[in-house]
Amino acid sequence: MDTSKINFKPGLEGIPVTKSSICDIDGTRGKLMYRGYDIEELAQKSSFLETAFLLIWGELPTISELRNFEEEVQMHRRLSFRVRDMMKCFPSSGHPMDALQSSAASLGLFYSRRAIDDPNYVYNAVIRLIAKIPTMVAAFQLIRKGHDPIQPRDDLSYSSNFLYMLTEKEQDPLAAKVFDKCLILHAEHSLNASTFSARVTASTLTDPYAVVASAVGTLAGPLHGGANEDVIAMLEDINIPENACSFIKEALVTKRKIMGFGHREYKVKDPRAVILQNLAEELFDRFGKDEMYEVAKKLEEEAIPQLGNRGIYPNVDFYSGLVYRKLGIPRDLFTPIFAISRVAGWLAHWREQLGANRIFRPSQIYTGSQKRNWIPFDKR
Repeated sequence: MDTSKINFKPGLEGIPVTKSSICDIDGTRGKLMYRGYDIEELAQKSSFLETAFLLIWGELPTISELRNFEEEVQMHRRLSFRVRDMMKCFPSSGHPMDALQSSAASLGLFYSRRAIDDPNYVYNAVIRLIAKIPTMVAAFQLIRKGHDPIQPRDDLSYSSNFLYMLTEKEQDPLAAKVFDKCLILHAEHSLNASTFSARVTASTLTDPYAVVASAVGTLAGPLHGGANEDVIAMLEDINIPENACSFIKEALVTKRKIMGFGHREYKVKDPRAVILQNLAEELFDRFGKDEMYEVAKKLEEEAIPQLGNRGIYPNVDFYSGLVYRKLGIPRDLFTPIFAISRVAGWLAHWREQLGANRIFRPSQIYTGSQKRNWIPFDKR
């Protein structure tokens, strides 16, 4: 096959592979929209569950639709004791993302009826996954500390309940409000690696639990979901604001990656980073400052003159870790929390893929040997 005229794009960069009405990104102007609604407006006026409904079903819910959705999610937060017992067998040294991927996949065993053409099946699967993923993350955190998981509380909102299950105490309303906004900001972002993984898996017509497990496994990679952990490590390495200038200079000379900077979609500051920075300042005003925030601000100040002309600005990961850190969330749970949020986007893409499905089967450019003759052992 003559491949000389094929335009090969590593990583499918810039290659459309589907049509979608879920998310629109204008990287030049720094705009992000879910179903036509600006992310700034959603973060200010909506809740995570309302945003999840919007993403998955395509329209904002009525009051009664939202109330029913919230009640259904509330009723399905609890895990089967068999799932909890399985999680107790996981090594405490394992990464929470591996625990989450295994736990999410296990739901396919408990809800094995596969009827993706049945609207009731689809609705119930959406409810279960949005309801149970946070419980799984919180449960593993306590199990690996040697404690029994805390049962969900029906009197607490989605975000308040998660923080309660995770920290074993009811949190300040501001903390829950900020966390809920973080979930909105991370809920969807077009056809990134994990969402593409979800759509490829969905195109085989497997169950939604396998779709989410596939996406979780993809999100776990450091080039995708794990970057905010690396941002905190970098800021701690810089240590004080006065070191930011020399760090930038050294990074540019040695071509070291500056974590939390740059995004394939944005040529300006990520709009989610702008909102997250404001949320971080809200938390610091109420609960006290974080010295790493001063380092982050100085790093951004020093980096923009050097990198801005190349379209490299802070992305969503740059400030999200500082927010989670102030909320008392362990660093290795940053990415599982990303998954709690992004499951809404994955499910939206799952439904959309089912609506006009064609199994993904891209081609390749073969670069191996041409036909060769078999060589006997004594002549190799």
